[in-house]
Amino acid sequence: MDLGVLAVARHIPLQGAPSHVIAAAQHPLVYALTPETGSVHEIQIDNLRLSRKLTVASQAITMELSTDEKSLYVLAREPRALISVALDTFKIDWKLPLPDEPIGLAVSPSVTDGVTAAVSSASAVHLVDLAAHRLSAPLGQGEYGPIQFHAEGKTLLAGNRGERLLSVYSVAAQRLITHLPVSVRPDQFCLSRDRGQLFVTGPGMDAVVVVYPYDTPQVGDTVLAGHAPGAMDVSKDLLFVASPQSGDVSILSIATRKVIRVVPVGSDPGFIRVTPDDQYALVLNRKSGDVAVLSVPAITQKKNRLIPVGLRTVIPVGSRPVSAAVRAV
Repeated sequence: MDLGVLAVARHIPLQGAPSHVIAAAQHPLVYALTPETGSVHEIQIDNLRLSRKLTVASQAITMELSTDEKSLYVLAREPRALISVALDTFKIDWKLPLPDEPIGLAVSPSVTDGVTAAVSSASAVHLVDLAAHRLSAPLGQGEYGPIQFHAEGKTLLAGNRGERLLSVYSVAAQRLITHLPVSVRPDQFCLSRDRGQLFVTGPGMDAVVVVYPYDTPQVGDTVLAGHAPGAMDVSKDLLFVASPQSGDVSILSIATRKVIRVVPVGSDPGFIRVTPDDQYALVLNRKSGDVAVLSVPAITQKKNRLIPVGLRTVIPVGSRPVSAAVRAV
């Protein structure tokens, strides 16, 4: 999509259904993962064409870029492994077998210690020493889902879906700091831009749970928002929360933690990406096969929350869009 003219610029055919895209910040490249084929596809931004493809497994789950953008880490289901791809050669560098079927992957954002990752599964959560290609003993046992590094990689936040807990671990000490009970099953995480608030959604309540992860981690507010809220993303001042069943997005003020707007967007919104300049919130509607473009400035300027404002346009993009990355050209 060309956000300058708000239209589709090109469709790029891939062998397989992509589930996840990542844009590199230091190079004009985008990476797409097709889980059913276990393949990573490299796309050049300048000509919007596929440049390289690598099959790393029979089935994959997700992927993350290293902090220095020299490696791409792929979490594989078959075989159960964490796989490192060297991006200069676009070849597999190493594979680390995993004891359980993995679910989530996170890479430490620390620029001084970008050699730690974490992997969650339905039974445990582990740290990974990326330099030594070594898995730690389980930090905790339970039905884990999403994981998120915090405080420059010093702590790890893990959603225990079976117990409805947010578990906070010290990365250096590899030990539990605290368990925080939450009122929803912690299926999705989203950090505020200043990383001072963690927003959690999942089955259990039509609400967003607000967690303060710094210092002594604690649960703050539980804010009613939408119907079966799911995917989230943030601008500097706003939290956008998709409600797939009702086809709308609830918009909350991060400062006041109150819903300021509810905007109808389409059928089955399942992913949100706010552009880095806070101009647009892109809402991917899986069932209707389009992207609703919300104007962030228009949302903040309008006073009446009952008037559907902010929807700039809806762009058809094809069957079941599920992931988006924004990159300047």
